[in-house]
Amino acid sequence: MKTTVYLAVNGTLMRGLELNANMELVEAEFVREAFTEPTYRLWSINDRHPAMMRVSAGGTAIAVEVWAVPASKMAFLLLLEPPGLSIGKVRLADGEEVLGVIGEPILCEGKREITAWGGWRAYIADPAGQKATATEMV
Repeated sequence: MKTTVYLAVNGTLMRGLELNANMELVEAEFVREAFTEPTYRLWSINDRHPAMMRVSAGGTAIAVEVWAVPASKMAFLLLLEPPGLSIGKVRLADGEEVLGVIGEPILCEGKREITAWGGWRAYIADPAGQKATATEMV
């Protein structure tokens, strides 16, 4: 039985960001930076964290980090995530399929789409990012 599972994270669980301590708490180990296949979109949830969803059209590759998480601690890690985020399968650009943090569709309703930035780090690093309007991001 596999003792760790790969988890793709796309927001505040990434190294150096607000909730990365949760990864340390569950003794997860950073594996690598990666991109998803180009079938995902990303939204800012009140500029606190992102939500990523797989879509049938209009997607792009999103920057993620892949972590090895002890399987026995996955549920605990998920319980620490903000409401509306869950674990699903994410396909990486190299074709590998791993578990990943994804957003529920209702969480993204009425929120700012930030897909054009290609990832949460790029969005929060862009001084114009959090001030952009929805029409500028299409």
